[in-house]
Amino acid sequence: MKTFWKRTGIVIGLALILLLGWGFVEPYIIDVEREKAEIPNLPQDWEGEEIAVIGDFQVGMWMDNDSVIPRVVDKIIEEEPKAVLLLGDYVYHPADDRRLQMGIIADALGELSDAEIPVFATLGNHDYAMAKPDDKINKEEANRVAGILSSEGFTVLQNEAVPLTLEEDEITLTKENENTLYLGALGATWPGNVDVPETLQDIPEEAPRLFMMHNPDAFSELPVNTAPVAVAGHTHGGQFRIPFTADWSYKELLSNKESHADGWINEFYGSEGNSLYVNRGIGLSLFPMRLNCPPEITILELTSPS
Repeated sequence: MKTFWKRTGIVIGLALILLLGWGFVEPYIIDVEREKAEIPNLPQDWEGEEIAVIGDFQVGMWMDNDSVIPRVVDKIIEEEPKAVLLLGDYVYHPADDRRLQMGIIADALGELSDAEIPVFATLGNHDYAMAKPDDKINKEEANRVAGILSSEGFTVLQNEAVPLTLEEDEITLTKENENTLYLGALGATWPGNVDVPETLQDIPEEAPRLFMMHNPDAFSELPVNTAPVAVAGHTHGGQFRIPFTADWSYKELLSNKESHADGWINEFYGSEGNSLYVNRGIGLSLFPMRLNCPPEITILELTSPS
């Protein structure tokens, strides 16, 4: 019996060591999730077109995986999406070398501009130097982040919507016609920068639309039938998902409130007629590990409701 328990202990110990080792490897394995995004009144020219979604790079964390970002960009360029959405949290800490850290982001993401893929970005809590909801809001840092993104040719959106009109297979933001899809972007939740009415006023009532935001909590503020498809980040998918379960992460099990960490969120969250997809992000938070929760590029294929 002693031999049995000794062997069992050895097997369990080896399994834990392997699991721990894999946790340090997985942050460097990029997963491409392909999802259908059903949008009412979608213009025929947008039918079947794809939009890529990434976010939560959080460059500057100890043992971070910023070397993954250029590989993510290369994969997106290979996919040739019509546009790319960036969901915020570009830098982890408000450090003295923040400009250097944003330089890493700008150098990598700048390849998207070189490939002539339109990029639309919003800000997250870390861009305001907020690691916790009660941290001091640093608008100066947020403006600096937004400025660097804009200098790369990206369109930075906060509580506003823009018309994405296809003309000769390219997106223009200056015209609105029967080929227009509206992109709305909500501001960051923790700094108290979510303004739904301000965002919706730029979108005609029956117009097709897609929403982006950093924090999934902002989704619950959208009124009935205003956001048939929305994307958010912030959660990192929990970083540790329980193996052999579809959606559970430690974040969802330990949270004392309703948690929305990964993938399409159930129909009971948010207002009727609205749907939210949560992207797992690229970077890391708190621990430099991922388990059953690799960095994610989401490819949304736009389609009319079946």
